[in-house]
Amino acid sequence: MEKEIYVGNLPFNATEAEVRELFAQHGNVLSVKLVTDRETGRPRGFGFVKMDDSGSAAAIAALNGKDFGGRTLRVNEAKAREDRGESRGERRGPAM
Repeated sequence: MEKEIYVGNLPFNATEAEVRELFAQHGNVLSVKLVTDRETGRPRGFGFVKMDDSGSAAAIAALNGKDFGGRTLRVNEAKAREDRGESRGERRGPAM
């Protein structure tokens, strides 16, 4: 089995290779995806790492709150999109 991990508060200059290397210290990394802004292509400071179940818990415990590139990482199990609450569009009132 595999788990997806949310990684927040990443330095804007972090690369997928650096994040993969950081998480690989705790288990088998299946994929890394750093999120960029759709319009500008600039990094948004967060991403997702897929790991084997066995390594994901160790990575979360070891890396949450750790300094990486001068920023304190927020690392936890990713939640499914529908579990994250209302979307931006749902919060807006009716069009005027």
